[in-house]
Amino acid sequence: MMMTTTKTRNTFLSHFVLFLSCFVLMEVGLGRSPTSEIKVGVALDLKTTFSKICLTSLNMSLSDFYEDHPNYRTRLALHVRDSTEDVVQASAADIGRVTKWSWPSGKGVPAGASALALDLIKNEQVSAIIGPRSSMQAEFMIRMANKSQVPIITFSATSPLLTSIKSPYFVRATLDDSCQVEAIAAVVNSFGWRSVVAIYVDNELGKGIMHSLSDALQDVEVHRSVISTEASDDQILKELYKLKTRQTRVFVIHMASRLGFRVLQKARKIGMLEEEYVWLLSNGMTNMMRHNGRSLETMQGVLGVRNHVPKSKELEDFRLRWKRKFQKENPLMRDDVELNVFALWAYDSITALAIAVEKSNTKNLRYDNVSALSNNTTDLGTLGVSRYGPSLLEALSAIEFKGLAGEFKLLNRQLVASTFDIINVVGNEERIIGTWTPRDGLMNANLKKTTSLSKERLGPVVWPGSSYGVPKGWEVPTDGKKIKVGVPVKQGFFNFVEVTTNPITNVTTAKGYAIDIFEAALKKLPYSVIPRYYRIESPEDNYNYLVHQVYDGMLDAVVGDITITANRSSYVDFTLPYTESGVSMLVPLRDNENKNTWVFLKPWSLDLWITTGCFFVLIGFIVWLFEHRVNSDFRGPPHHQIGTSFWFSFSTMVFAHREKVVSNLARFVVIVWCFVVLVLTQSYTANLTSFLTVQRLEPRATNVKDLIRNGESVGFQHGAFVKDTLKGLGFPESQLKAFGSAEECDELLSNGTSKGGIAAAFDEVAYLKAILSKYCSKYAIVEPSFKTAGFGFAFPRNSPMTGDVSRAILNLTQGEEMVGIENKWFNRLSFASECPDPKTALSSNRLSLSSFWGLFLIAGIASFLAFLIFVGHFLYEHRHTLCDNTEGSLWRKLTSLFRTFDAKDIKSHTFKNSAVHNVSLPVTQCTPSPSTVQMRPWPRSMSLNREFELRRASFFMSEERLTTQPEHNKHGASDIESRAER
Repeated sequence: MMMTTTKTRNTFLSHFVLFLSCFVLMEVGLGRSPTSEIKVGVALDLKTTFSKICLTSLNMSLSDFYEDHPNYRTRLALHVRDSTEDVVQASAADIGRVTKWSWPSGKGVPAGASALALDLIKNEQVSAIIGPRSSMQAEFMIRMANKSQVPIITFSATSPLLTSIKSPYFVRATLDDSCQVEAIAAVVNSFGWRSVVAIYVDNELGKGIMHSLSDALQDVEVHRSVISTEASDDQILKELYKLKTRQTRVFVIHMASRLGFRVLQKARKIGMLEEEYVWLLSNGMTNMMRHNGRSLETMQGVLGVRNHVPKSKELEDFRLRWKRKFQKENPLMRDDVELNVFALWAYDSITALAIAVEKSNTKNLRYDNVSALSNNTTDLGTLGVSRYGPSLLEALSAIEFKGLAGEFKLLNRQLVASTFDIINVVGNEERIIGTWTPRDGLMNANLKKTTSLSKERLGPVVWPGSSYGVPKGWEVPTDGKKIKVGVPVKQGFFNFVEVTTNPITNVTTAKGYAIDIFEAALKKLPYSVIPRYYRIESPEDNYNYLVHQVYDGMLDAVVGDITITANRSSYVDFTLPYTESGVSMLVPLRDNENKNTWVFLKPWSLDLWITTGCFFVLIGFIVWLFEHRVNSDFRGPPHHQIGTSFWFSFSTMVFAHREKVVSNLARFVVIVWCFVVLVLTQSYTANLTSFLTVQRLEPRATNVKDLIRNGESVGFQHGAFVKDTLKGLGFPESQLKAFGSAEECDELLSNGTSKGGIAAAFDEVAYLKAILSKYCSKYAIVEPSFKTAGFGFAFPRNSPMTGDVSRAILNLTQGEEMVGIENKWFNRLSFASECPDPKTALSSNRLSLSSFWGLFLIAGIASFLAFLIFVGHFLYEHRHTLCDNTEGSLWRKLTSLFRTFDAKDIKSHTFKNSAVHNVSLPVTQCTPSPSTVQMRPWPRSMSLNREFELRRASFFMSEERLTTQPEHNKHGASDIESRAER
């Protein structure tokens, strides 16, 4: 019985546990939300290694994401399509079905690409499409997806031209090629290269970057070299040989990796990866260096720009897992296939899409306007419009996370670029020698931010040919490069440049000052350059025509008396000037033997005369103010005081003042003023001497305003820019006359305006000196002068010869060779000995107030400070008068102060000495008579006490004066004191 009960109990418990387990499982099953399947199309050319690498990353991303997020209610389902034949070939049936629709771009439509997109959109009704690989395939798929509102997400189509389609349903989860151009430009500029050759492929991938690259290298001359996608080895070699004959040795290469590395192999074969060559690879090629086990031997010394992928533990773990999975899925592939950044972007694209799908509304995944009547899978008329596309695109645009390739963030549906690494291929290693960021620019990998003054802009670089020296970036063949040099045909001034052509041999020769300077500079270059001169006749001697000949590529250089101007510099590059700069005025000299009656007034300008006179009056007043209370010489009737003040002040001009100055303040002011007067008189004497001795040769005009006001005609050289300068100064057209030679200028100046000539000639200083070398006794260069850059040689923009010739000109100007050339063409030695220096020719050389305002400022400050001290001391000394309330109104107080000021200062030591002398004279050894100190009788009405006080005060005053007498008078003073006490 007991056993039966126990058995029944165990059976019940077993059934209860089974029931409870079923219940729990049922509850769990009912509580879980059903998952929604979101179809995603994948368009890849599956026969290529690149696509197989990326497809493995896509699948791993999908499995990794849902393994980490098992509770997500959505699941992505990939529908993979092979797009291998999209561009290469298309079936006739596809062409017949698709080409009925004309594209906005007007281009032919790759039938396979359109058929692939139509199949995914119509038959599979995918919510998004990943791919395609190339930019050529992407353009047509983007347009079709835009019509159906299905987002296209690409991780490998990098052409900037795809952005121009302006499709809101195109999402680029890779970097636009235009993002790297600033980094490329930073590398080029950091080494100072002025010219580069951009080698690119002739399709959307290559063409898309060229506009951005040219803008980034705006200060660098960019040459272009186009290579076809179907180019054979012979065609590549032909293009490389053509590039080898050019001067430029810096090459920026941007094309598909397979074609690009073929170009590098051929370049190495013909010696273009040796010393002095520079190769800079774009981001796409740099990332694919090790693709498919490619060796780096053919790329030694090459530089590259590569987007920065931050190192992380997750990335290293994924790399190992990817390697195992890829080898398992592709057992026949090489073992040295490496993971690339495009596979990382593919991984992050699936992650971003999965997050966006989960966050978006998936209730409406249907297509509108889908026709069920057509059985044609690629009929464009049956293309539907996705209702889910807009919401998915909105959610995808807001996704931000840290992926395997770095920060994943979309701006205007484009992946935001952050940092680029600058690499250098050395051996089998890709060395990172620097980084570039949009905020900080180029930085040394081991140092802080690079500045324009930094010597180490990047880390150590090993250049092609295992060279450590930075290449110049250009090179001239050793057998000598012949350049076409234009020489202007002139009507005069042949000592600057003269060009002749032999009518028999038709050989053009050039000579002159400019030609000798140019050829001497070429001899100093580290390479051989052979100039071939061409005679250039410009209309109306307009040198702008010659400049445009260089700009248009007709000439390699222009040599002559070409003035450097801002307008011309926008078309060509000029060397440093080889002549003095500036435009000046040449005027005739006149003999002024009859001296002007008022010539003594000319050394000073009117403002200086007036200021000096005012200060004479001011100093006289200040000295009188300080002296008239304490100095008898400055006292007396008003007219006497005024005369004395003026006499004292003006006599300091010749230091003939005889009045003694007893006040310390007055002495301070007089000392400062005497210094000012000394400087003024010496300057006046020197300038007057100059006027009386040198003024015999006086320029007839010294001021442009006078020439305009008097209606004088002025001259300028034919074709010179000086004409525009004169018009800007205010000269009317009728007052301007042109000359073509020094002789013609001399004739016009000799005739003057009254005889149809000119009153002054305006030209470059170099031309005016050439005229003076012949007529130095007749003319002089006077102010004003206008700044110009001088004469220079013109070369094409960014020509490497510009800098070298400029440095050679500097060496010439610092040596004796330049002096010899000047003496040869301008006879400088005889000119210096026989003629005065044109720089010292007279102009308006009066001394003005601006030359001495500092002296007057010192004298004024000294006088003002002394005045303040005097007034302060006087008011303090008589403060009882101002504070005495018995005086009544303020006016009476001021009147009392004025009377006190006008009276003698009895307490002054000068009057004390006089009083003592009155008491003690005559000074003898006997006792003075008591009558020497006289007591004035007091009025009877005055009380005895008042009388006693006044007499006592008088006595103490006399006692004070007696203390100042010599020692032998003390006995007499004591006797007077005893009598006064009695």
